[in-house]
Amino acid sequence: MRRLLGALAVALIVLSPVAHAEVAAADPIDASMRTCLARSDMSSTMGQVQCMDNARIGWNSALDSAWQQLETKLPPARRKAWQKSQMAWRASREAEKQLLAAVFATTRGSMYVLAEADMQLQPVRDRALALRNAVTQTDGGPPRHVRACTSDAQCEHAMFDLNRYYHRLQSKMPARSRPTLVRAQRAWSAYLNATAPLVDERGRVDIIGARVATLKRLSETVGND
Repeated sequence: MRRLLGALAVALIVLSPVAHAEVAAADPIDASMRTCLARSDMSSTMGQVQCMDNARIGWNSALDSAWQQLETKLPPARRKAWQKSQMAWRASREAEKQLLAAVFATTRGSMYVLAEADMQLQPVRDRALALRNAVTQTDGGPPRHVRACTSDAQCEHAMFDLNRYYHRLQSKMPARSRPTLVRAQRAWSAYLNATAPLVDERGRVDIIGARVATLKRLSETVGND
């Protein structure tokens, strides 16, 4: 059972749909987490969750560091746009925590405890990587024209999938929890709207794609025991 939990925790991290995960494939935070997950004294469910929580804390520190670096090098107009994106991201994360709690409250079993810890970790890792990437650019993002989503076939397809999995999750959630989903989705939409002008079309699709994967995963999780 302990080996199974460890293998499951590693699989959750490896298989999670993380944008640009290859960028940080050898990051010390990830390496430390994998070492922790493999330790015999951390093989219980609580131990595995602690390993992932430690990684989330590490990625949150990396996120804060990247954000501080980005703020210092951005011109005023660009800084204001990134500040709006960062505020929207944080608001989205708070709303998402409530959604995850509502979904996983309908499940039972160790694998779902691990899955929730993983879903708390991955968005923080994604955002840290996005901010690190922005730091490497001279102005915090490409000042290029980005077509409307309705004129971008990949974006339209991603939004179609997003709406499909959103409605699937909504139909499966307990009625009392559906407002939590609505609030989380509105907060995420505000984050997308604030961030899309700062990235290229591929970056926008990556953001939407990560959301599609989250909603799909939650729709396949809610009510399981």
